[in-house]
Amino acid sequence: MAEIEDVVADGKYVELMYKVIDKKSGNVLTEVEFPLGYVHGVSEVLAPAVTAQLEGRLAGDVIEAPVDCNELYGPRDESLVIIEPIDHVPEEYREVGTSILMENEKGQTKTFIVTRVDEKSVTIDGNNPLCGREVIFRLDIKTVRDATEEEIEYGGKVEETPNVPGTVKVPLK
Repeated sequence: MAEIEDVVADGKYVELMYKVIDKKSGNVLTEVEFPLGYVHGVSEVLAPAVTAQLEGRLAGDVIEAPVDCNELYGPRDESLVIIEPIDHVPEEYREVGTSILMENEKGQTKTFIVTRVDEKSVTIDGNNPLCGREVIFRLDIKTVRDATEEEIEYGGKVEETPNVPGTVKVPLK
């Protein structure tokens, strides 16, 4: 019988592994290599629709949360797909998967991802890569315990850093 401390709830420190699987093809679109740690109800590391699926679950549970990414990110916006002649694009941005932080005239920033490169052009896309897909978040809960006051303040596990002059801990909030 699990102790009450093992239940995912606000103020609990949770570590989990996850995969995002395309519902249509069954392909794994993304997965974490190391456990993701956060304080439930304090830091938002996953979409609220996914985090809500963790409420009341236990360490050791593996759950699948179906998500319609149109609800999370809205429909694809083709105006966010830009094709540039390759000679207008700096060398460091000519590799598929490269992230480019762009700023508009109002000073707002948005991340674009290089999605295609050929001998003539580079295509970048400002849509979320999951946009327009139905996916399944497979969540494998590794740890659930009371968060420390410091973890609650920082939104996750506070790593010990070497005593290097000039380094400071910065809250996630």
